[in-house]
Amino acid sequence: MSNHHRPEPESYASMRARALEALLVEKGIITTDSIDAVVQAYEDDIGPRNGARVVARAWVDPQFKARLLADGRAAVAELGLASGQGAELLVVENTADTHNLIVCTLCSCYPAGLLGLPPKWYKDFAYRSRAVIEPRSVLSEFGTELPDQVQVRVWDSTAELRYMVLPERPAGTDGLSEDELVELVSRDSMIGVVKVPSPAGAA
Repeated sequence: MSNHHRPEPESYASMRARALEALLVEKGIITTDSIDAVVQAYEDDIGPRNGARVVARAWVDPQFKARLLADGRAAVAELGLASGQGAELLVVENTADTHNLIVCTLCSCYPAGLLGLPPKWYKDFAYRSRAVIEPRSVLSEFGTELPDQVQVRVWDSTAELRYMVLPERPAGTDGLSEDELVELVSRDSMIGVVKVPSPAGAA
């Protein structure tokens, strides 16, 4: 996404983390490659896979889905998972009539225990401001085009309350197992910027 806004000053926590990383690298305790590998794993696999398990279970188990929408934090705990940072979790469901989009306008509050590390664009000022003002334009930039009749709802995360999208189950997945469904779900679909695509070859 393009950003025409002035960059925000780096936080104290971020500067401290960078200084600690530099010191550990300088002393040969860790390498930048190992740091990058861990970050990549949490960003693309470990965290998002937890959330994908929650989504897949909701798709195949209507009773679990009802509990998830009623009390997200308790429902994910049934799977041995935590949303992260002790915050409450509200799961919002995408339907044929409603599309949900998650943002944190103040910083980057986010259910890291389910979605992994927040992507860079989620923390970017352009996304944080534009997702509220012009959500359809933002979705379009991610390749998500919605019919005019679909209502777009934007949810603003806080330190006390985090959100996660329960995406629509795509067509052509009726015969897939829960494990196979997990593989279809991406982090971005649980933020709401994209939909879960139908598997290749699905009618």
